[in-house]
Amino acid sequence: MSRKSALKIVAMVLAMLMLSASIACAATKEEKRQHIRDISKKTLDKLYELQPSARHYVEKAAGYAVFGNWGVKLLFIGGGTGKGMAVNNETDEETFMDMVTGSVGLGIGAKTYNVVFVFEKEYALKTFTTEGWQFGGQATAAATDSVSGGAYQGAFSVSPDVWMYVITDKGLALEVTLKGTKYSRNDLN
Repeated sequence: MSRKSALKIVAMVLAMLMLSASIACAATKEEKRQHIRDISKKTLDKLYELQPSARHYVEKAAGYAVFGNWGVKLLFIGGGTGKGMAVNNETDEETFMDMVTGSVGLGIGAKTYNVVFVFEKEYALKTFTTEGWQFGGQATAAATDSVSGGAYQGAFSVSPDVWMYVITDKGLALEVTLKGTKYSRNDLN
């Protein structure tokens, strides 16, 4: 790739970032929350279409979290951001959150994807919403089959009592690596 092409891509990404930041600043707090709720509903609908058994897991869990994410990779460095919300199924309490990620390695491109976390136990949901999470190093989520007992079909086990579905434009992801990803509360709460 020529230097001129790389500079055009960088300029395009920066323009998109500035546009999305100006739109986000113009919206009220409640408009931002409603936008996140809408993305969450669409994401859950897509998940249930792709993996119908997921509806049972989400509804019977202590809670769940849904994030809309996008990322970009330019030569040796990449990053991404996203927004989402966690919901306590017992109380219907919503916690609005942010996600940021960074990566190093050769590549170029941009992608959007959505993530659904399912928290089997209350403590796992509470830890996620109050302390946030940070994945680093080689934290790779392992896909499991539904034969081994108790596994959520199509989901990744990311920690005890926490499962994750990753939805791309091609369907459910077959693998995911959580390097340099941080989830935390944001000021919409």
